[in-house]
Amino acid sequence: MKYRVRFVGYPRQYQQMKSEFDAVFEEVMSGGDFILRRHLEEFEGNIARYIGTKHAIGVNSGTDALYLSARALGFGSGDEVITVGHTFVATVGAIVQCGAKPILVDIADDFNIDVEHIEEAITSKTKGIIPVHLNGHPCRMDKIMNLAKKYNLIVIEDSAQALGAKFKDKMVGSFGNAGTYSFYPAKLLGAPGDGGMVVTNDDNLARKLKALRDNGRVDSADVIECYGWCSRLDNLHAAILDMKFKYFNQWIRRRREIAKMYDEGLKGAGDIILSPYQGKDFFDVYQNYVICSKRRDELVRYLRDSGVEVLISWPKPMHHQKALNLSHFTLPVTERISEEVLSLPIYPELTDEDVKYTIDCICGYYGN
Repeated sequence: MKYRVRFVGYPRQYQQMKSEFDAVFEEVMSGGDFILRRHLEEFEGNIARYIGTKHAIGVNSGTDALYLSARALGFGSGDEVITVGHTFVATVGAIVQCGAKPILVDIADDFNIDVEHIEEAITSKTKGIIPVHLNGHPCRMDKIMNLAKKYNLIVIEDSAQALGAKFKDKMVGSFGNAGTYSFYPAKLLGAPGDGGMVVTNDDNLARKLKALRDNGRVDSADVIECYGWCSRLDNLHAAILDMKFKYFNQWIRRRREIAKMYDEGLKGAGDIILSPYQGKDFFDVYQNYVICSKRRDELVRYLRDSGVEVLISWPKPMHHQKALNLSHFTLPVTERISEEVLSLPIYPELTDEDVKYTIDCICGYYGN
């Protein structure tokens, strides 16, 4: 179907920045620097400085960023790791693939882990917590870190959707032992393919991650420090991401402008519940703009028929995926939100007219 308003506008960004994209491609291809070279090192340095950590390690994907962090930090058989069911499967998968057991905690109305329920899930087997900063909205990291300190737990922040988000003026990803990011094309900072990053202040952890991403090698191709994987962020993607990174704060400002337009335009529309993101402690980057409606499925059909491409993330929470063997968890808020949540188009190249048309369609559905 051809949409009037696309959920993500990849071609628009390329057309607007074509000369810069093409220049980066020419530089990397003509130089022949493809793996673990200058472009990656420069991008890693820029991300580390932006987040405020000592290290940033580029890997193949956000999924690998989670898994390699969990592996390097020692999650394994007999361990329990607390996270949420309203997330992409990679969050839970990183725990399981290390041999550990995921313990799912319900979310609050802001779509993030309900910090009031974490402590009751902690047992003598609990090894760590993976909070997910969903939709670009920060978790309440002060309370999470206090619990981590109290029970001596490892914290890996799943910041795949939250590069640039802040909690109490501190970048998410910089609170825990490690922070992970995704550069999947639709992300705030997207590559033309997969890509990921881990940030940390731990020198030993950074070295382990560098070894794990490159088949056990760090300083020399001839010295193997451990068994590892082939999970490197390639230079071409790193160079493109670094070029785009110059515009990143500008793009966040635009996302926040669009979110404000939605906030104002949809206030009072039917049964829609807007996301309760406001608050002085939170700086949201709006990877997604989400709303909730008890008439979600009908609204989705109406919007798509009207030419507005929308997305549901995720209509089935992780503990309702039979293959994952997590059905013993009861998560009422997660289940309710999964039945009601809807993501609207939001990206920097979206025009004011696109936003207004989307708002008008939603209000028209409700007869406003």
